[in-house]
Amino acid sequence: MRLSTVRRPDGQTAAGRVEGDEIVLLPFASVGTLIASGPDWREAAAAAGETVALEGADLAPLVPEPPKIVCMGLNYATHLREMGRTPPTHPTLFAKYASSLIGAHDDIVIPPVTNEVDWEGELAFVIGTKVRFADAKAASEAIAGYTVMNDITMRDWQFRTLQFLQGKTFEGSTPLGPALVTPDELDNADDLALRTLVNGAVMQKSRTSDLLFPAAEIVRYVSQFMTLVPGDVLTTGTPGGVGHGRDPKVYLADGDVVTVEIEGVGTTQNTIRSA
Repeated sequence: MRLSTVRRPDGQTAAGRVEGDEIVLLPFASVGTLIASGPDWREAAAAAGETVALEGADLAPLVPEPPKIVCMGLNYATHLREMGRTPPTHPTLFAKYASSLIGAHDDIVIPPVTNEVDWEGELAFVIGTKVRFADAKAASEAIAGYTVMNDITMRDWQFRTLQFLQGKTFEGSTPLGPALVTPDELDNADDLALRTLVNGAVMQKSRTSDLLFPAAEIVRYVSQFMTLVPGDVLTTGTPGGVGHGRDPKVYLADGDVVTVEIEGVGTTQNTIRSA
């Protein structure tokens, strides 16, 4: 099953199930509220409804107001090397806030306070079941589905201190979507091809099999110190190839188009605009 959140002409949003070249609209404001509606959310997602064309649909952030956004850093060996870090013994975590999220095709509007805007293509996932102190099996079963995130990072703000937060959650900076893909739709979520392109040039190219901590292990770990609930968004980190790790360094500028593709999951494509 593939689920998206669509903006309607009346300014409201609706969850929808992607069926071929159409989206079947559902009586929920978003994929997040659908998943949070209860243990029978999959049955609710299979219901009939009004349809709209998939092509040209105005996609909102997949989960516009997640209870939590827990992000993973330094999770690919290639990214560790380019950032000059040693392999961690435990997951490196930071948070984002809902105000950072935008749709899979929205413009990324950059305010004049930053000049070092970088890309980070990532596999993200959404929690579908309340989970605490999970073992490996419960952690895997808690994943409702997978999606794409571009963890756009303002490096000049990120490296002002040892804490990542201020460079990672600029308002309106983080594409999330285009769809939630349930695990049964993917042959192997732990081995998917990922690419990030800037103006058509490949900048990142890897597979999720290169993750130091895969998705289920991230769920297991995070659930040891807090309860994860339906609608929470978690990410898995980015591979090597970011602009900050290049010599000379490369950053995004007004008019650049940045694309993140993940095999079997989908594509985000966003244009950088100066505020």
